[in-house]
Amino acid sequence: MVARVRTSSFYGMDVLDIDVQVHLANGVPGFQIVGLADKAVAESRERVRSALHAIGMALPPKRITVNLSPADVPKEGNHFDLPIALGLLVGMGVIPQGAIDTYYAMGELALDGLLTPVSGILPAAVHANAQGCGLICPEGNGSEAAWAGELSILAPDSLVALTNHILQRQRLSPPQPLAQDARKPRGDWRDVRGQESAKRVMEIAASGGHNVLLSGPPGAGKSLLASRMTTILPPLSPEEALEVSMIHSIAGQLKEGMLIMERPYRDPHHSASIPALVGGGIRAKPGEISLAHQGILFLDELPEFQRAALDSLRQPLETGYTTVSRANAHVTYPANIQLVAAMNPCRCGYLTDVERACSRAPACGEDYTRRLSGPLLDRIDLRLDVEPVKPYELSRIAAGEDSATVRARVTRARDVQRQRYAPYQKKLNADIDGDLLYAQTALDGPTETFLQNAAEKLRLSARGYNRVLRVARTIADMAESERIAMPHLQEALSYRQG
Repeated sequence: MVARVRTSSFYGMDVLDIDVQVHLANGVPGFQIVGLADKAVAESRERVRSALHAIGMALPPKRITVNLSPADVPKEGNHFDLPIALGLLVGMGVIPQGAIDTYYAMGELALDGLLTPVSGILPAAVHANAQGCGLICPEGNGSEAAWAGELSILAPDSLVALTNHILQRQRLSPPQPLAQDARKPRGDWRDVRGQESAKRVMEIAASGGHNVLLSGPPGAGKSLLASRMTTILPPLSPEEALEVSMIHSIAGQLKEGMLIMERPYRDPHHSASIPALVGGGIRAKPGEISLAHQGILFLDELPEFQRAALDSLRQPLETGYTTVSRANAHVTYPANIQLVAAMNPCRCGYLTDVERACSRAPACGEDYTRRLSGPLLDRIDLRLDVEPVKPYELSRIAAGEDSATVRARVTRARDVQRQRYAPYQKKLNADIDGDLLYAQTALDGPTETFLQNAAEKLRLSARGYNRVLRVARTIADMAESERIAMPHLQEALSYRQG
């Protein structure tokens, strides 16, 4: 008899059905796993053998063959331990085949028989629910799986607890879904003293989903503005929260199985490599740009990043997704982000500071900014030079608006855009292009002539021209104006010259 257990494997965001087939036959005793299994899967033999011994069962002296079907699909990860162990228990006659026919199983086994949490449970649970099946997973993943819908979930803490439940010797309680605490403390918009121009730019960016580049000397408040920007963004919608959480689940970064309700904020170090930013590695895992999906990717000290790593962001910033191409994988991950970047005007940071005049000016600033490619800068909608606030003035400046007040305005502007673009499957001004862009940003005669002259003077590319229109449309929405007026366009152009 061949015992069969359902499980899943991952190809980017896609969940693949894997049929774990376990066969016990007479012959020379042995334990073989076939079906393009990687090292972690092949090592399941020893973990499963020890886990079964820990619960008082020994493998029979037979020739054991485990086939992971389809055999031409590479199998990666540590979650195959549990389905292999269940297949052996069925083959040994300990549990009936019919008891697990309607379940997918995923989990890693410790040597003492305990079940260890694994990555990818949330997308696997969603897939199982779509197939009309249940899911067996470790107790540590139970609350994560519970978000997938009304499916039967068994989340034991050990192999013996699962066996006893199947044999009706005890009953496992269904897990409960958990969400992250809303508005985790990350400060408040009031923390930014002064910097009214910079706060205006960040509010425009938050309202329309635009990319931002802040330039200024050390201590001007660029990092503070970026970190506080998350406090003025509206929370994720239920659909966005599920999508973001699935990405983090595949990456193994969904903490304690809690669904992510707040927009992600990722700030990788400038030493990050291309795979770290856009995804990759041996298992083609999501990178920082995908982990920041529907949120903010903050790149501090932008010119210090490897130029090749920065240029790898060009396609994701334009399309909203990233494709990881490897010899054994070609997968796509969502990457709809807001890029917030910060940089000093030169390597020492004091190019524009009269009191600390840079000794190598202007060559220092030119060499520093030359590290950024033109195509990357062309994809940034808003650029602003941030002037520092004098330290002795910080205590004298009254605190400005709090995050809740600004977030209410951002939410209203986004609601206007969402209603406008609902028939076109778009959400924000930063997402529109083509005929839809020109239809929604139609200008009157004088305003259009002004834009054409400005485009020639500033030598805007077609991409830059369109991005100016998108920013102007956002400024008009913030002003509750149906059409783009001259002041809206002038303000948008001023941020393009930074």
